[in-house]
Amino acid sequence: MEPNEAHELQEHAEHAGHEQTLRPVALTMTILAVLVAVVTVLGHRTHTDAILNQNKATDQWNFYQAKKIRSNDTALAADLLSVVCVADKDGAKKIAKSYADHQAKWADDLKEAQAQAEAIEAKVELAEKRADRFDLGEVLLEIGLVITSITLLTRKRAYWFVGLGFSAAGIVAAVLGLMLR
Repeated sequence: MEPNEAHELQEHAEHAGHEQTLRPVALTMTILAVLVAVVTVLGHRTHTDAILNQNKATDQWNFYQAKKIRSNDTALAADLLSVVCVADKDGAKKIAKSYADHQAKWADDLKEAQAQAEAIEAKVELAEKRADRFDLGEVLLEIGLVITSITLLTRKRAYWFVGLGFSAAGIVAAVLGLMLR
């Protein structure tokens, strides 16, 4: 065997040894890439949920406002009826009673519509808080993935450990997003 061939075999053995020590880093990067994808999807779905609920809340507030306008119009008509001279007093009393009945019904309807709108807004706030946690988790996992990949370039395990730290923080943030109810 020539000295040149022996040197090449030694280099191949050292290179294979380095590849073996970097396998856990590569596996970590693969797992982190999957976690980034999962947290990203969770974040997007939560943002979509917040937007849809915000639209529902807007619709509910519009419904409330329409009922409020109807109630105010009826009150104005009742006030006008009370000051105008009417030839048919019995007919005017029936109309006034009808307006009073509508006012009572709409007062209850207004409270119910307001409560429903506020409940939907609470769902929006919860979805936004969850989405914030998922976004933070996604960012931290991506930072962890990038820092971990530096290990492959530099062959220094310190980057792997720093990347694992960021990744752990990202996982915690995502789990906190899942736990918010």
